[in-house]
Amino acid sequence: MSFTKVQQSFIDYIKEPSRKLPSGTDSRRMKIYRDLFFNNMENFISTGFPVLKSLYSEEDWRALIQQFFVIHDCQSPIFVEIANEFVTFLQSEYQPNEQDPSFLLELAHYEYMELVVAIARDNPLQTEITGSVCSGSLCLSDTAKVLQYSYDVSHISDLYRPETPAETPQYFCLYRDCDEEVVFLQLNPLTAQVLGYLSQSEGVNFDEVMAWLQANYPDIDEATLTGGCLQMLEEFAGKGVIKEIKG
Repeated sequence: MSFTKVQQSFIDYIKEPSRKLPSGTDSRRMKIYRDLFFNNMENFISTGFPVLKSLYSEEDWRALIQQFFVIHDCQSPIFVEIANEFVTFLQSEYQPNEQDPSFLLELAHYEYMELVVAIARDNPLQTEITGSVCSGSLCLSDTAKVLQYSYDVSHISDLYRPETPAETPQYFCLYRDCDEEVVFLQLNPLTAQVLGYLSQSEGVNFDEVMAWLQANYPDIDEATLTGGCLQMLEEFAGKGVIKEIKG
């Protein structure tokens, strides 16, 4: 048997011990290997999704990780990429059971995005805004994300498990503050749209933001819209959510 086939039989057995033992091995040694791999995987997922884990019994949680371990073909050993693959598994390969909350996918995605923001690299082309937001080219910081969910995912816990989606979409901004802590803000729809607009632009000035707003909200008085937008941009610039991009 070729080395590749031996290696594959080793992997297959570690994933699913009901399969035939790899040639030249015994069940005791293979159990040690399998426990090592599985426990590492379970630790990675539990660390990345602590709120989600708190909603399951220990048995049900390990059963969920077991399915991920067996079914999904991970392409990377890197922690954050395993977290991403776990979300992909839940979205495309996993069949929810009665013990799974209805907000499973949204909560998993939210916790993954917290991790993404926590380790995001600062963009050297993006600088803090020290002057007026009315001058310069504005952008959403690479250490911030604008998110939309059906559930109020930021408050879900073992004590709060909503059974149905909220009546309106829930908007959030996740960002990393000056102390390198991930902070979440719940947004109103207009603020979420402005931050979303900035996230899709390589850099826009205040006049361009206002022109876009006026086109989308023609019924709002121009002075009211301008004043509100200016105040909002200054607030988020102070938090480091909005930055100035240098050309």
